[in-house]
Amino acid sequence: MDRKILSIESRRRFIKQSTAATAGITCLPSLAFPMDTTRKSSMGVAGSSYAIRWRSGEASKAIPGFESALQMLMHCESIGAGGVQVGSRNWSQDFTGEVRDFREKKGLYLEGSIRLPQSDDDLERFTMEAKHSMEAGATILRTACLSGRRYENFDTRQSYQEFKNSAIESIHRAIPVIEKFKLKLAIENHKDWRVPELLEMLRHFDNERVGVNLDTGNNISFLEDPMYVIESLAPYSFTTHIKDMGIKDYEDGFLLSEVPLGTGQLDLKKIVKICRAHNPDIKFNLEMITRNPLKVPFLQDKYWATFEALTAREMVGALKWVRDHQSQLALPSVAGMTDEEKLQYEEQNILDSFNYAIDELELVNN
Repeated sequence: MDRKILSIESRRRFIKQSTAATAGITCLPSLAFPMDTTRKSSMGVAGSSYAIRWRSGEASKAIPGFESALQMLMHCESIGAGGVQVGSRNWSQDFTGEVRDFREKKGLYLEGSIRLPQSDDDLERFTMEAKHSMEAGATILRTACLSGRRYENFDTRQSYQEFKNSAIESIHRAIPVIEKFKLKLAIENHKDWRVPELLEMLRHFDNERVGVNLDTGNNISFLEDPMYVIESLAPYSFTTHIKDMGIKDYEDGFLLSEVPLGTGQLDLKKIVKICRAHNPDIKFNLEMITRNPLKVPFLQDKYWATFEALTAREMVGALKWVRDHQSQLALPSVAGMTDEEKLQYEEQNILDSFNYAIDELELVNN
């Protein structure tokens, strides 16, 4: 299949169809999407893939913003997804039942996404979200210890150590809840932990219900070879964020972007094979975040404030990988786009990724 031709043609059709849609109602509009929706993928969608749509509100009549997890679940089913990874914040008991009923009717999987309990007072919120996720059919809760990026959030090694200690305390609070509901807690490598640090934390807990949400691209920002990350963390992974990455130099380091599957620098076929070898039932949740490229300023002193010194061999190897994997295509950017164009671009990136997942990665539901 000619990927370039498919992408251009599907983009034209999508924009034409979206422009023609006029339904400004709270339920999802009936749009004809530019892919064969009779082809179902086993790949799901992480809620962050729709970061623009979740925030868009009434910015578009053609592609109205999501107001609930159920709307996202319904939409993802309509484009052939196998499931979703999404939060259960502020769900009622009745809404939880609606999510469960739709998921069961359509044969979809559900994974939760949850914020760790930051204090004893926050345990009630965490417990309720975990309970609703479980009752809707989730067996795995994805979480992240840091909201942000380590090299941006912290100026000193001490401040990072304080964060680390707090994160460990939060996980200790969460474990009795996870065990009560027979769930698994999947900690994402979320631009917070280098591989040795995350493995050290897993050894600290030594709990079969505490593992990894393996993000296939995040640790490039820490100058770690992606395949080293996959091979190291896959044995402990309950679920994934599957993504492809584009890289380009800039004056203080390099730019890093999620790009549609198959257009970046990751060996996705090998990644899928490794993950399945360690966990045949592992889910692949697309995380295709449509945004401007992220800056990884490793040539600035502040970047290194929280890291142990790398050996010369590690540094040379990391820089060689970045140099050898420069993207030939422009990295995705939403700069200068209208709200409508951003929504269309986000949807198209997701649809292109699903086409690749089905055609090339064989992530299909038969």
